[in-house]
Amino acid sequence: QLWLVESGGGSVQDGGSLRLACLASGPASSHHAMAWYRQAPGKEREFVAGISGSGFSTYYADSVKGRFTISRDNAGNTVFLQMNTLRPEDTAVYYCNAGPRYSDYDPRFAESGFWGQGTQVTVSS
Repeated sequence: QLWLVESGGGSVQDGGSLRLACLASGPASSHHAMAWYRQAPGKEREFVAGISGSGFSTYYADSVKGRFTISRDNAGNTVFLQMNTLRPEDTAVYYCNAGPRYSDYDPRFAESGFWGQGTQVTVSS
């Protein structure tokens, strides 16, 4: 079993920054392949960024490339999403998703992996 807890959401102005964190806990909680997704009201959940269990490989949606950066701590339990130059269209609930340990991230993990409860990000113009 794996528990994921997101934090760091909030409200910012257009062009502002936020840093989200996702802490994994459980019997074997380090170095899972992990990703951030988001869901805006009335829209489907969408992939934002992913990172391999080693941290060496990262993946981004085109809409956030160059603005968002995903990373993880050395212990491998926490994944961060640094969000810069935020736009109103980034407003959504952001969720953390985890797949197997020591794996590259695969979007199929969204169907079979673990999820956090989400954190709200609101960007106002």
